[in-house]
Amino acid sequence: MGRTPPESLDGSRFVRRLHGISGGVQLKKHAVARVLRELPAEEVARLVAEVLDLDRSGNEAARCVLGTMMAVLEDEFLGRELTRALGQLPAGALREEVVGLLASGPAWRNFDEEAAARADARNFPETLGLLKTKARTARDPDSLARIALASNAAVVRNLLVNPRLTEASVVRLAARRPARSEPLVEVWRSKWGARRAVRRALVFNPYLPPEVGVKVVPLLLRTDWEEIAGDGALHPSVRGEAKLLLAADGRVSTGPASPRVPVLDAET
Repeated sequence: MGRTPPESLDGSRFVRRLHGISGGVQLKKHAVARVLRELPAEEVARLVAEVLDLDRSGNEAARCVLGTMMAVLEDEFLGRELTRALGQLPAGALREEVVGLLASGPAWRNFDEEAAARADARNFPETLGLLKTKARTARDPDSLARIALASNAAVVRNLLVNPRLTEASVVRLAARRPARSEPLVEVWRSKWGARRAVRRALVFNPYLPPEVGVKVVPLLLRTDWEEIAGDGALHPSVRGEAKLLLAADGRVSTGPASPRVPVLDAET
């Protein structure tokens, strides 16, 4: 970061430039990160705010690009320098809802690591290598549902690329509690993290780390923000980001709140 680009990018131009990029999640993230790292931190802050505004105005291309921007800022490798630079800007240089995206810290709740290991030992007699292979190749729904109970992030990562996995199964995985935070982060970082139902399941899960939760909130609907803002079971940073987005939006919602997602008990 720090190099001034030959031409200034406003939010609309940034969206047009990056919306047309084809390819998978990682390719799009690298393309967005490459552009953002060429900009001074002040320009990155302005672009994030402008893309948020474009998304709220109903710009579908901006919604897609915003999702990739949030994924970049959350990425521990691609976004570390960007997030650090944004956090070092002087007070007043960032809009409040952009400041909220920089939240960090432990999840509001977490499944004890030893308890999670004991649950995995009861549920899975296989070696870790065999379980990872099964996660990637299992075909029947019962096997997929059983493997979705795993607390090991590597197992879940393999499960998420299984072509037999359905959105409904991923929603249940994202909503499970108690849960280790690492498998939930794997869901967010996978291709399934682009699905609204999956995003809702994640953001309403108090076991999701706040640095992920605050970046999922802008990708949901205003009715979701209203529900998040009033949910005392969620991390204060996540609720706070929803309140900031509602204040920035400044419109009155008349639509009903979306139904809550089902919960999958990790120890059943």
